[in-house]
Amino acid sequence: MSNSAPGRRFWIKAWWPVGLMVALIAVSSSRTFGANETSGPLRWLWQSVFGPVTNPQWGLIHFFIRKTGHFLGYGTLGLAWLRAWWLTFPRSRFWSDAMLAVLGTALVASSDELHQHFLPNRTGSPYDVLLDCCGAMFMCLVAYGVARLARPQWLRRAR
Repeated sequence: MSNSAPGRRFWIKAWWPVGLMVALIAVSSSRTFGANETSGPLRWLWQSVFGPVTNPQWGLIHFFIRKTGHFLGYGTLGLAWLRAWWLTFPRSRFWSDAMLAVLGTALVASSDELHQHFLPNRTGSPYDVLLDCCGAMFMCLVAYGVARLARPQWLRRAR
């Protein structure tokens, strides 16, 4: 049984996090989550926790909240890709899986920014793609560091 090809359950187990993250990104890429729509609720939440801010201060805070969301969201997508490749190719090395994870993240980020380019209240930016890829690279590096400290044998799989 060990020589048989993986079944449907394996593929679902390995790849469902990637599908979930892509779906979440697709939803957050809609008109509903444009800056003009998120400003009010996020400002209310921010001011509930930290107190009132001026409009210019809020503009900067809102910008950083949204860019942090890009970094962390696509970083999480990078981890999902890394996990999927790691499970799919059990004899591969960590860095080749990490490169595939960043490539997958770059493809999704590019598609997302292209899609946003055609929405009236969104903009597509290559700088966001770069930020998204940096998030994926950072999270892959964190995963490497954690694996190296916690389970170094995971990183030395047979070729």
